[in-house]
Amino acid sequence: MADEKTPSYEQAREELTEVVRSLEAGGLTLEQSIELWERGERLAAVCEEWLQGARVKLAAAMAQRRQPDAAGDAPF
Repeated sequence: MADEKTPSYEQAREELTEVVRSLEAGGLTLEQSIELWERGERLAAVCEEWLQGARVKLAAAMAQRRQPDAAGDAPF
């Protein structure tokens, strides 16, 4: 996907859903099926990258929330 613009999570997920529908519907040649499968693998990897990034951000936010305020100022 070096030449392509990386799609958003939602775009990749939607296209992946269409790829799966096409593969499940059948009627494709072996070459078409392999091409779609490979595209689906790339889209799944994009989705996983987005989800992993979200996990990292969430973990950082939760860790920051657990740390006591450096100035000792508690909200209550």
